[in-house]
Amino acid sequence: MPDNDAPLTLVTVPCLQDNYAFLLHDEATGETALVDAPEAAPIRAELDRRGWTLSDILITHHHDDHIQAVDALRGGARVIGARADAHRLPRLDLEVSPGDSVTACGEAAQVIDVSGHTVGHVAFHFPRSKMVFTADSLMALGCGRLFEGTAPMMWDSLLRLRALPPDTTVCSGHEYTTGNARFALSIDGENAALQARAEAIRQARERGEPTVPSLLSEEIATNLFLRADDPVLKSAMGMRDRSDAEVFGAIRSAKDRF
Repeated sequence: MPDNDAPLTLVTVPCLQDNYAFLLHDEATGETALVDAPEAAPIRAELDRRGWTLSDILITHHHDDHIQAVDALRGGARVIGARADAHRLPRLDLEVSPGDSVTACGEAAQVIDVSGHTVGHVAFHFPRSKMVFTADSLMALGCGRLFEGTAPMMWDSLLRLRALPPDTTVCSGHEYTTGNARFALSIDGENAALQARAEAIRQARERGEPTVPSLLSEEIATNLFLRADDPVLKSAMGMRDRSDAEVFGAIRSAKDRF
């Protein structure tokens, strides 16, 4: 008999050139949720292969490479997204705001404001299954560009994510990790944990394996964008006496130029 307290099954689906979508499945109820919808064909193929039918589609933000397949896949699924972004998302069946709890696949997920990459970007944290879906906010060894928000806004968002339990699995939206590792080593090259992770990333990509998802504990140890308040990193940036948000902004600007 299925265990109602068992963690949800997670399937990572590569889409487009470097996007990821995620399927969540509850063995107890047979329900399946999709987080973001970059491309219909690979998602539909994975659903068909497993004999799953979508019950919910959760949307993190409005960029086309995260929503363009929603209408092709929705069928009878409930589409969930941010109330603040509803005017530029596909039609929503349920509008949510930061601080809300929404149940999908039999598990209550917390809605977290992760504005910065866009204003209105949300993440979905499934605490029982120890997963957070961060899309283009916190990424594997990186974070999203600041297209709409400010550096202080994104730093606050990352602090909210950093405060989650360290054994949380971070499901982010893109395969950018190789480039992120090269950038991180250019600033924090003496970090042994970062060196080891960069080598593991190189080997994984050589085998054609995704580097997403990752563990939050790994990100806390190696992701520059989560460490803007680290005195060692502040010194490496020549910004020992500057605010954490200023240091974060300088790291983000340096990555943009890298």
